[in-house]
Amino acid sequence: MTALTLHELMARFPRAGVLEWIGVRPARRAPLEVLETAEVNVGGLVDDRYAGRNGKRAITLIQAEHLPVIAALAGVAVVDPGLLRRNLVVSGINLYALRKNRFRIGEVLLEGTGVCDPCSHMEEALNEGGYNAMRGHGGITARVLEPGQINRGDAVVAMQGEEI
Repeated sequence: MTALTLHELMARFPRAGVLEWIGVRPARRAPLEVLETAEVNVGGLVDDRYAGRNGKRAITLIQAEHLPVIAALAGVAVVDPGLLRRNLVVSGINLYALRKNRFRIGEVLLEGTGVCDPCSHMEEALNEGGYNAMRGHGGITARVLEPGQINRGDAVVAMQGEEI
């Protein structure tokens, strides 16, 4: 077998992921709404308070596999994704590897724009040390290239050769 270049290795994903959870917060400190389906426009998830504010951070995503790690580091039994201030929870695909790539969830085409570092609210949400429990596990941010609908259970598919 011919050795692959680093660029080729970084463009390979063994399988698609799955959209496990969708959440929006209509207003500051308003109760989080967990959804089965969401409309996404170029500004983000419709009805989310941050929609339209910053194209590079239109949608925030976190890795489902990181939730037990965050819980263990924060010293809590379970972490509810709604506490983490992210819009989407994804499993089965490495989000960090998508941070500079294009990927599709349902009808929506996204472009990873960077990491989503934790904020000081994690101290309140996860108790003392919550900020550090999330460091390195905060997920990614993405901009919307093609709006549409997403549904819990949709495949998360990396667009091969679409690194930006």
